[in-house]
Amino acid sequence: MLIFEEDESKYRLIAGVDEAGRGPLAGNVVAAAVILDKEKIIPGLNDSKKLSKNTREKLSKQIKLEALAFAIAEADVKEIDSINILQATMLAMQRAVAALELEPEFIYVDGNRKPVWDYKSKALIKGDQRIQSIAAASILAKVHRDECLIALHEQFPAYGFAKHKGYPTAEHLRVLREIGPCPEHRLSYGPVKDVLDRK
Repeated sequence: MLIFEEDESKYRLIAGVDEAGRGPLAGNVVAAAVILDKEKIIPGLNDSKKLSKNTREKLSKQIKLEALAFAIAEADVKEIDSINILQATMLAMQRAVAALELEPEFIYVDGNRKPVWDYKSKALIKGDQRIQSIAAASILAKVHRDECLIALHEQFPAYGFAKHKGYPTAEHLRVLREIGPCPEHRLSYGPVKDVLDRK
């Protein structure tokens, strides 16, 4: 059961922040920030990875309609290669919170680290299974990133991005070895580096 943690219940504007796309070999990393209305519980919120594609898409629309505020932001492949995936993820989270139309009084961040900022905040491991606003953010981030990778597939159809979303599946690695990386591959990632080293 996803709840608001009791010790932060005094705050009205609580944002949840989560990311999608740290593990893939290609595409941007995406972060979302969501401030839910405590009076409007959205049934079915959970870690996006535990939901079907159809359920995620339906919940994404509902979150956008019923949340007090939400924002989605990205850090691109060049930023990931330049500052590393952890720092790029923190940057995307900072951008998402900065883009919210309402300023949060408190922020929950999924995971064991949080960005450097002036907000009162707490990092929670498996927060997307514990906190409604983080679960909502995980859904928005995942749905948005999947849409981005489907668009990327249209640009670079040989890699199969629409299917594996950039993750290092056997098929993705096979094509990567055969034709090399595209401009949206993360050159700092081991499997991509290996291909470049061989070439």
